[in-house]
Amino acid sequence: MFLFQAEQKKYEIAGVKIGGQPGEVPTTLVGSIFYSRHKIVHDERAGIFDKEAADALIKKQAELGDKTGNPALLDIVGSTPEAIKKYIDFVAAASEKPFLIDSPSADVKIAAVEYVKEAGLQDRMIYNSVSIETKDAELDALKKNGTQAVILLAYTKKITSSTERVAVVERFAPQLANLGVSKIFVDTFVMDVPSLTPSGKAAIEIKNRFGLPCGSAAHNAISTWSGVKNLFGKDAVKSADIVANLMPVILGSDFLLYGPVEDSAYVFPAVYTIDTSYRYAYRMKEYITL
Repeated sequence: MFLFQAEQKKYEIAGVKIGGQPGEVPTTLVGSIFYSRHKIVHDERAGIFDKEAADALIKKQAELGDKTGNPALLDIVGSTPEAIKKYIDFVAAASEKPFLIDSPSADVKIAAVEYVKEAGLQDRMIYNSVSIETKDAELDALKKNGTQAVILLAYTKKITSSTERVAVVERFAPQLANLGVSKIFVDTFVMDVPSLTPSGKAAIEIKNRFGLPCGSAAHNAISTWSGVKNLFGKDAVKSADIVANLMPVILGSDFLLYGPVEDSAYVFPAVYTIDTSYRYAYRMKEYITL
């Protein structure tokens, strides 16, 4: 494990701490809910879903979080303003933890930010996410609504370059601070298997230079790759997914967007194993100083 040179920022949102040196704070684990083609959603545009099934998934993740000590958050994905507002209401009532808002549509995310402020939930929200391609209207909405916690996606067309990811953070983090964002989390951008390593390397460099909490949606590497299934069969996909999700944690990242919330049953024990080892290593000073 590593000891990073820069002072590590530890942000607290609704009682959940994210950041720090490896082994200092448990890894925050984020499961996606109401995502595209999620089987519990009956009508994506209207936001009609199976409430009992959703509640069971939320409770299962929460139970695992209580057992392991890993904060269990939800990434709320919506395709329309109407839908995401309903999802926010449901998740906010089901859990007191922070939550992420997410959508392929900027208009939906803007509507969500406005709704969260109206509902008095802005202290629990993490905005997922902004990048160098984010338009002014979205950034203006963050400033207007006083959004404090934002994930900065270190997106780059040079997907195998860690240097480009670091450069994105160097350029864009000050802009977010100027908008009033006080808690910046960096998603080091995983799109496929080749991007896993530069994403992990970028997280090391970003934490070492800037001290910002880092993480990624490492499961993207497997969800976009048919190679494992074609070579080894369907059952092998889960093994590969576990490895992909563990990679950023082993390299010192602070949070993990692990994919569908249904996968909590195998992600939490796996990450807990790494965190337990790192917790002892941190106390015994068994680390590599960068």
